[in-house]
Amino acid sequence: MYLKLALGNVRRSLKDYSVFFATLAFAACLLYSFSASGDYLAAMALTERQRATLGSQQLNTVMSAFSVFVVIVFAFLVSYGFRFILRRRKREFALYAILGMDGPHVSRILRYEGFLVGAASFAAGVAAGVVFSPYFMLLEAYVFGVTWAPALVFSTGSFLWTLGCFAALVAVACVSSGRVVSRSTPAALFSADRRPERLLGEGRPWAQRLQLVGGAVLVAAVWATVLLQPGMFLAMLLPFGIVALAGTYLLFRSLAHRVPAWLRRHPRRYLSGLTCFTVRQVEAKASSSAMAMAMVCVLLACGVCMVVAGLAFSVGIRDGVDPSAGIADPFAWAPIGFIGLFYGIAFLLSAMAVLALQQLSEAADSAARYRVLADLGADDAMMGRSLRSQLAVYFGVPLTGALLHDAVGLTLIYLLAMGVGAGGFGAMAGATVAGVVAFMALYYAVTYAECRRILFAGGAARREA
Repeated sequence: MYLKLALGNVRRSLKDYSVFFATLAFAACLLYSFSASGDYLAAMALTERQRATLGSQQLNTVMSAFSVFVVIVFAFLVSYGFRFILRRRKREFALYAILGMDGPHVSRILRYEGFLVGAASFAAGVAAGVVFSPYFMLLEAYVFGVTWAPALVFSTGSFLWTLGCFAALVAVACVSSGRVVSRSTPAALFSADRRPERLLGEGRPWAQRLQLVGGAVLVAAVWATVLLQPGMFLAMLLPFGIVALAGTYLLFRSLAHRVPAWLRRHPRRYLSGLTCFTVRQVEAKASSSAMAMAMVCVLLACGVCMVVAGLAFSVGIRDGVDPSAGIADPFAWAPIGFIGLFYGIAFLLSAMAVLALQQLSEAADSAARYRVLADLGADDAMMGRSLRSQLAVYFGVPLTGALLHDAVGLTLIYLLAMGVGAGGFGAMAGATVAGVVAFMALYYAVTYAECRRILFAGGAARREA
């Protein structure tokens, strides 16, 4: 009965689950494609020396380590997808509880729904990985400097590895989401989208100043290590990444205190149009939004640096190394370049997916507030400007922070690239940054259109005279 009910819920909520499905399928596709990258290369025409380089134990160790790292990143992405669907369905789960269904059975329905969508998205993701394998091979051929031989490649080992990782990620996310539902009362589920979050340190100026100083110190420490002790930074990349995330989070929380306070001290700005409503919308989810924006910021910064490093240590070395300079075979650097390029793209796409999921869930929570605005006389143009301003905050702040991080990170990559004789660094860095900014602008436009559909479609926020 519960499985049948879960299947009906998925069919009835296809619009909600389409975003969730796309997120999980994207994660499965990239997990499979990276794991199968060795099989893609094996299908190309490589020399014996190149095959020996690819089969070295040292390279396999590096690839395995990065595989674990990307699973951690995608665990965050999958959990965020489950949080999105949970926020969209809390009222429905509350209704189940009111009708007499106990918490464990409600959470069982959510777990069944998660497993159904997870299985379908895994199949779609792996199928997409196989269908697009010629294009992944094109990327590898470009990085490794070998002849592209397009072919559909299916890797049994990569399929089984991806299945195990993906099943574990979905299982953990299902159990965690089900636990949240089973422990919540119907009243808490019904009012979840109406309770504004309280920022740590609210009403205590000393705590707000402590957040600002603490965040600045953590970020400055990471930047100083990158510039002054690059060896230490590279050896402890993950711990320093966590420190950068914590520092960025504290700085974003400080901004969430200070910018609204500054606007309220300037009534002409604060009371202009729907500015006060826009500010309150951002403040209502400031705590969780600060963490999401910090994660997006760090993923964007890492993605840009890794893409540039990937290009520099593959194409840059191949095109810029003088054979008489004593530099090792450029092909030996290509695996490092491929890892940087692949994971850089994965991080950039993951950051944008997290940002889109967050904004779509915020739009769903805000539909009632926009209906109140419409009842009070606000027209669609005013509400559209307010929505654009909110999205500008959520897209602009992480992007600005990422560019500041990249100014330091790209300095280190430039020094490393020059040390091995890579050429064309400025062009590669400029093109990468410009491409990310342009893609973020496109994602902003698409997210705005989808949020507007959620808020205004069918007259949700529009009233006829």
